[in-house]
Amino acid sequence: MNNLWKYIIIATAIVLSAVVLATAYTQRYRTATGTITVTGLGETEFTSDLIIIKGHLHVEQYNVADGYRRMDSDRTKVVNFLKSHGIAEDNISFAMLTHHENYSSVYQEGKYIGETFDGYSLKQEFTIESKDIDAVESVARELTSLLADGINISVDEPMYFYSDLNTLKLDLIASAAADARERAELIASNSHAKLGDLTWSTAGVFQITAATGDEEFSAGGAFNLSSREKKARVTVRAEYKIKND
Repeated sequence: MNNLWKYIIIATAIVLSAVVLATAYTQRYRTATGTITVTGLGETEFTSDLIIIKGHLHVEQYNVADGYRRMDSDRTKVVNFLKSHGIAEDNISFAMLTHHENYSSVYQEGKYIGETFDGYSLKQEFTIESKDIDAVESVARELTSLLADGINISVDEPMYFYSDLNTLKLDLIASAAADARERAELIASNSHAKLGDLTWSTAGVFQITAATGDEEFSAGGAFNLSSREKKARVTVRAEYKIKND
Protein backbone atom coordinates (compact mmCIF):
# COMPACT_ATOMS: atom_id res chain seq x y z
CA MET A 1 0.00 0.00 0.00
CA ASN A 2 2.84 2.32 0.86
CA ASN A 3 4.41 1.54 -2.53
CA LEU A 4 1.12 2.35 -4.29
CA TRP A 5 0.96 5.81 -2.69
CA LYS A 6 4.58 6.38 -3.60
CA TYR A 7 3.81 5.74 -7.27
CA ILE A 8 0.71 7.93 -7.14
CA ILE A 9 2.71 10.83 -5.70
CA ILE A 10 5.45 10.44 -8.33
CA ALA A 11 2.92 10.31 -11.17
CA THR A 12 1.10 13.37 -9.84
CA ALA A 13 4.37 15.30 -9.62
CA ILE A 14 5.24 14.42 -13.24
CA VAL A 15 1.81 15.56 -14.46
CA LEU A 16 2.03 18.83 -12.53
CA SER A 17 5.52 19.48 -13.89
CA ALA A 18 4.31 18.91 -17.44
CA VAL A 19 1.39 21.29 -16.92
CA VAL A 20 3.68 23.99 -15.51
CA LEU A 21 6.15 23.63 -18.39
CA ALA A 22 3.39 23.68 -21.01
CA THR A 23 1.86 26.79 -19.44
CA ALA A 24 5.24 28.56 -19.38
CA TYR A 25 5.94 27.57 -22.99
CA THR A 26 2.54 28.84 -24.15
CA GLN A 27 2.88 32.08 -22.21
CA ARG A 28 6.32 32.66 -23.66
CA TYR A 29 5.09 32.52 -27.24
CA ARG A 30 2.06 34.61 -26.47
CA THR A 31 4.23 37.47 -25.27
CA ALA A 32 7.31 37.02 -27.46
CA THR A 33 8.05 39.28 -30.39
CA GLY A 34 9.02 37.47 -33.62
CA THR A 35 10.33 38.75 -36.94
CA ILE A 36 9.55 38.61 -40.64
CA THR A 37 12.33 38.70 -43.22
CA VAL A 38 11.35 39.79 -46.74
CA THR A 39 13.00 40.81 -50.00
CA GLY A 40 11.68 43.77 -51.98
CA LEU A 41 12.37 44.54 -55.62
CA GLY A 42 12.94 47.88 -57.34
CA GLU A 43 13.00 47.80 -61.13
CA THR A 44 12.79 50.35 -63.94
CA GLU A 45 13.59 50.77 -67.62
CA PHE A 46 15.46 53.80 -68.88
CA THR A 47 17.13 55.19 -71.99
CA SER A 48 20.84 56.00 -72.13
CA ASP A 49 21.64 59.67 -72.70
CA LEU A 50 25.38 59.45 -73.46
CA ILE A 51 27.31 57.53 -76.10
CA ILE A 52 31.04 56.83 -76.25
CA ILE A 53 32.75 55.29 -79.25
CA LYS A 54 36.45 54.52 -79.47
CA GLY A 55 38.43 54.20 -82.68
CA HIS A 56 42.03 53.44 -83.60
CA LEU A 57 44.41 54.77 -86.22
CA HIS A 58 47.31 52.62 -87.35
CA VAL A 59 50.27 53.70 -89.49
CA GLU A 60 53.16 51.58 -90.81
CA GLN A 61 56.27 53.49 -91.99
CA TYR A 62 59.90 52.57 -92.35
CA ASN A 63 60.98 56.01 -91.14
CA VAL A 64 59.49 57.09 -87.80
CA ALA A 65 59.39 60.76 -88.79
CA ASP A 66 57.41 59.88 -91.91
CA GLY A 67 55.11 57.82 -89.67
CA TYR A 68 54.39 60.80 -87.41
CA ARG A 69 53.64 63.03 -90.39
CA ARG A 70 51.32 60.39 -91.86
CA MET A 71 49.53 59.99 -88.53
CA ASP A 72 49.08 63.74 -88.24
CA SER A 73 47.51 63.81 -91.71
CA ASP A 74 45.19 60.86 -90.95
CA ARG A 75 44.14 62.42 -87.66
CA THR A 76 43.20 65.68 -89.40
CA LYS A 77 41.14 63.78 -91.98
CA VAL A 78 39.26 61.93 -89.24
CA VAL A 79 38.43 65.15 -87.38
CA ASN A 80 37.28 66.86 -90.58
CA PHE A 81 35.14 63.86 -91.47
CA LEU A 82 33.46 63.86 -88.05
CA LYS A 83 32.86 67.61 -88.13
CA SER A 84 31.31 67.34 -91.59
CA HIS A 85 28.83 64.87 -90.09
CA GLY A 86 27.76 67.18 -87.28
CA ILE A 87 30.15 66.10 -84.52
CA ALA A 88 31.65 69.05 -82.63
CA GLU A 89 35.43 69.04 -82.24
CA ASP A 90 34.98 69.33 -78.46
CA ASN A 91 33.41 65.86 -78.54
CA ILE A 92 36.54 64.32 -80.09
CA SER A 93 39.68 63.49 -78.15
CA PHE A 94 42.90 61.65 -78.99
CA ALA A 95 45.04 59.56 -76.69
CA MET A 96 48.83 59.64 -76.69
CA LEU A 97 50.41 58.33 -79.87
CA THR A 98 52.52 55.21 -79.41
CA HIS A 99 55.03 53.49 -81.68
CA HIS A 100 57.23 50.42 -81.71
CA GLU A 101 59.84 48.91 -83.99
CA ASN A 102 59.02 45.94 -86.20
CA TYR A 103 61.46 43.12 -86.91
CA SER A 104 61.29 39.94 -88.97
CA SER A 105 63.13 36.75 -88.17
CA VAL A 106 65.64 35.56 -90.80
CA TYR A 107 66.33 31.88 -91.42
CA GLN A 108 68.97 30.22 -93.56
CA GLU A 109 68.71 26.54 -94.38
CA GLY A 110 66.07 26.24 -91.68
CA LYS A 111 68.21 27.84 -89.00
CA TYR A 112 67.53 31.17 -87.32
CA ILE A 113 70.35 33.61 -88.09
CA GLY A 114 68.95 36.93 -86.85
CA GLU A 115 66.43 39.68 -87.51
CA THR A 116 65.89 42.46 -90.01
CA PHE A 117 64.34 45.84 -89.25
CA ASP A 118 60.98 46.36 -90.98
CA GLY A 119 60.11 49.88 -89.86
CA TYR A 120 57.71 51.32 -87.30
CA SER A 121 54.12 50.78 -86.25
CA LEU A 122 52.34 53.86 -84.91
CA LYS A 123 48.99 53.71 -83.14
CA GLN A 124 46.65 56.32 -81.74
CA GLU A 125 43.27 55.89 -80.10
CA PHE A 126 40.50 58.46 -80.41
CA THR A 127 37.21 58.84 -78.56
CA ILE A 128 33.89 60.35 -79.55
CA GLU A 129 31.71 61.28 -76.57
CA SER A 130 28.37 63.00 -76.99
CA LYS A 131 24.76 63.18 -75.84
CA ASP A 132 23.66 63.35 -79.47
CA ILE A 133 23.39 59.60 -79.69
CA ASP A 134 21.68 59.46 -83.09
CA ALA A 135 24.37 61.58 -84.76
CA VAL A 136 27.25 59.60 -83.28
CA GLU A 137 25.67 56.26 -84.16
CA SER A 138 25.24 57.46 -87.74
CA VAL A 139 28.78 58.76 -88.21
CA ALA A 140 30.31 55.70 -86.53
CA ARG A 141 28.81 53.52 -89.25
CA GLU A 142 30.47 55.72 -91.88
CA LEU A 143 33.92 56.08 -90.34
CA THR A 144 35.33 52.93 -91.89
CA SER A 145 34.65 54.42 -95.34
CA LEU A 146 37.94 56.27 -94.72
CA LEU A 147 39.68 52.98 -95.46
CA ALA A 148 39.06 53.75 -99.12
CA ASP A 149 41.21 56.87 -98.67
CA GLY A 150 44.14 54.81 -97.40
CA ILE A 151 43.50 55.52 -93.71
CA ASN A 152 43.99 52.43 -91.56
CA ILE A 153 41.11 52.92 -89.10
CA SER A 154 39.07 50.63 -86.89
CA VAL A 155 36.03 51.47 -84.77
CA ASP A 156 34.81 49.70 -81.61
CA GLU A 157 31.19 48.98 -80.74
CA PRO A 158 29.43 51.95 -79.09
CA MET A 159 29.06 52.14 -75.31
CA TYR A 160 25.93 53.66 -73.78
CA PHE A 161 25.77 55.41 -70.41
CA TYR A 162 23.26 57.28 -68.24
CA SER A 163 24.49 60.55 -66.76
CA ASP A 164 22.18 60.60 -63.69
CA LEU A 165 22.76 57.03 -62.60
CA ASN A 166 23.26 57.88 -58.92
CA THR A 167 19.79 59.41 -58.65
CA LEU A 168 18.30 56.43 -60.43
CA LYS A 169 20.00 54.08 -57.95
CA LEU A 170 18.67 55.97 -54.94
CA ASP A 171 15.14 55.94 -56.38
CA LEU A 172 15.38 52.20 -56.96
CA ILE A 173 16.54 51.52 -53.40
CA ALA A 174 13.58 53.53 -52.08
CA SER A 175 11.23 51.59 -54.36
CA ALA A 176 12.69 48.24 -53.29
CA ALA A 177 12.45 49.18 -49.59
CA ALA A 178 8.80 50.19 -50.02
CA ASP A 179 8.10 46.90 -51.81
CA ALA A 180 9.75 44.98 -48.95
CA ARG A 181 7.51 46.70 -46.39
CA GLU A 182 4.38 45.99 -48.45
CA ARG A 183 5.32 42.31 -48.57
CA ALA A 184 5.96 42.23 -44.82
CA GLU A 185 2.60 43.92 -44.09
CA LEU A 186 0.80 41.40 -46.30
CA ILE A 187 2.46 38.45 -44.56
CA ALA A 188 1.73 39.87 -41.12
CA SER A 189 -1.91 40.61 -41.98
CA ASN A 190 -2.52 37.11 -43.35
CA SER A 191 -0.86 35.63 -40.27
CA HIS A 192 -3.10 37.62 -37.87
CA ALA A 193 -0.12 39.62 -36.62
CA LYS A 194 0.89 43.25 -36.47
CA LEU A 195 3.98 44.60 -38.21
CA GLY A 196 6.44 46.28 -35.88
CA ASP A 197 9.63 48.29 -36.32
CA LEU A 198 12.32 47.62 -38.91
CA THR A 199 15.25 45.84 -37.25
CA TRP A 200 17.67 45.83 -40.17
CA SER A 201 17.84 46.07 -43.96
CA THR A 202 20.44 45.78 -46.68
CA ALA A 203 20.50 46.50 -50.41
CA GLY A 204 21.74 43.98 -52.94
CA VAL A 205 23.98 44.67 -55.92
CA PHE A 206 22.69 46.68 -58.87
CA GLN A 207 21.93 44.85 -62.07
CA ILE A 208 21.82 46.93 -65.25
CA THR A 209 20.95 44.86 -68.30
CA ALA A 210 19.46 45.33 -71.73
CA ALA A 211 15.77 46.25 -71.56
CA THR A 212 14.94 43.21 -73.67
CA GLY A 213 16.50 39.78 -73.89
CA ASP A 214 17.67 37.19 -71.40
CA GLU A 215 20.86 38.78 -70.16
CA GLU A 216 22.09 37.03 -67.03
CA PHE A 217 22.60 38.70 -63.68
CA SER A 218 25.97 38.62 -61.95
CA ALA A 219 26.79 38.04 -58.29
CA GLY A 220 28.99 41.13 -58.44
CA GLY A 221 26.41 43.17 -60.35
CA ALA A 222 25.87 43.54 -64.09
CA PHE A 223 26.52 46.77 -65.96
CA ASN A 224 25.40 46.62 -69.56
CA LEU A 225 27.18 49.06 -71.90
CA SER A 226 26.11 47.72 -75.27
CA SER A 227 22.37 48.57 -75.18
CA ARG A 228 20.83 52.00 -75.52
CA GLU A 229 17.62 50.85 -73.81
CA LYS A 230 18.38 49.42 -70.40
CA LYS A 231 16.71 47.92 -67.35
CA ALA A 232 17.96 48.49 -63.79
CA ARG A 233 16.99 46.51 -60.74
CA VAL A 234 18.01 46.14 -57.12
CA THR A 235 16.71 44.15 -54.18
CA VAL A 236 16.40 45.19 -50.54
CA ARG A 237 16.31 42.54 -47.83
CA ALA A 238 14.64 43.67 -44.61
CA GLU A 239 13.61 42.29 -41.24
CA TYR A 240 10.63 43.59 -39.27
CA LYS A 241 9.38 42.80 -35.78
CA ILE A 242 5.92 41.24 -35.53
CA LYS A 243 3.46 40.87 -32.67
CA ASN A 244 0.50 38.58 -32.40
CA ASP A 245 -2.94 40.22 -32.45
